[in-house]
Amino acid sequence: MSIRRATDPRRAVAAASMVVVMALSVIACGGENGGGGGAESNATSSSPATAKPTDDGAGGQEDTAAGDNVDPNAKLAEIKGAKDMVLVINEVKRDSSGFVTVQGTMTNEGDEPVNPSGWSGSEPIIVQTNLNSVGGATLVDKTGKKRYYILRDTDGRCLCTAGISGVMPGKSLPVFMQFPAPPDTTTEVDFTLPTFATTSLKISG
Repeated sequence: MSIRRATDPRRAVAAASMVVVMALSVIACGGENGGGGGAESNATSSSPATAKPTDDGAGGQEDTAAGDNVDPNAKLAEIKGAKDMVLVINEVKRDSSGFVTVQGTMTNEGDEPVNPSGWSGSEPIIVQTNLNSVGGATLVDKTGKKRYYILRDTDGRCLCTAGISGVMPGKSLPVFMQFPAPPDTTTEVDFTLPTFATTSLKISG
């Protein structure tokens, strides 16, 4: 699966290179970057990488799907969230460009509309540039002791579902999130999204 808003192979390779450089820089410093709440406290943070955009749209437009051929009936994990929200993970796939894409479906199983603003997390550039997104999600490689943040383009727009309207009772919406891929030897990561429980996910591909 190719990266959202960065389908040009040369740009994807450049983005992957930036991931490697930034991850090495973090290892050298040995510090932990905030903004990925809910991950293991001993995980070294991998700095957010950037990718060139291929569209001219403004951030915040509703973008709720990452690609085709995702089985909506597949259930790799089911995560309970605040206010009776449920996130079902349908796919966690590594691709040859060095990215991992997480796709799933959110459902409001409660009786009241749910405001999605909390899912953006607390990182200022994500919150300000990606209103009502799932940009606060992180992956943690506990073996490698690294936390991976959602990719974003050079304007700070996340490669994830953004511009989500309030989720009405009984309604569902598909969501996607793209991250730098951990080493090939890492086949399982912890997934965290603000207001939802943490769960372990196995990576395919």
